[in-house]
Amino acid sequence: MEGFLNTDNIERSTGGVEWHPLRPCIDKDTRVLFLGSFPPQRKKWAKGFNFFYPNFINDHWRIMGLIFYGDKDHFVDTKARTYKGADIIRFVKEHGLGYYDTSEAVKRLKDNASDKFLEVVVPTDIRALTSMAPRLNKIVVTGQKAADTLCGYFKIDQHPKMGESVNIPYLYNSLGRPVKLCRLPSSSRAYPMRLEQKAEYYREMIEQQNIDN
Repeated sequence: MEGFLNTDNIERSTGGVEWHPLRPCIDKDTRVLFLGSFPPQRKKWAKGFNFFYPNFINDHWRIMGLIFYGDKDHFVDTKARTYKGADIIRFVKEHGLGYYDTSEAVKRLKDNASDKFLEVVVPTDIRALTSMAPRLNKIVVTGQKAADTLCGYFKIDQHPKMGESVNIPYLYNSLGRPVKLCRLPSSSRAYPMRLEQKAEYYREMIEQQNIDN
């Protein structure tokens, strides 16, 4: 799973500034784009898993397993305490899912992955990123910092409430439909909500996406 590692960025991360260690997972078939804030420190990544949501105690891939396969451990290698990377890559491509983050470079004000201690040094050019996905219908954010960053970038005054979506001003797909910004609960275990309850929010978004298509 080396394909998404951005080794050029890893090598240029000096002086307290971290550049994004992964290349965007987005292409012409991406219809739903998940945008977080920034990956955790690499020492927290599951072994051999060089993709988005790499922390073994983050539940994003358990949520996806529960929604699509009825099994929260579908993408989990429990014995090795890592994720089934090849299965995940096939899955996201099959379902038109894309992944990246709202920051290209950050400084960590504390030695942890908490969003509130991330200082954005270089924000992601979201319009350039989304131009790679002409069929895009939704941008999904799951954390407060990513939501604030996206709303600031697109000058959205009314932030979407949990489980709701708003049209992104002046952003349309190739069919002329407005791209929506959707807010979902964080997959971090620090977020106070049961896994199954989080999964229901994600399931509703996916079901609505299928209707939109």
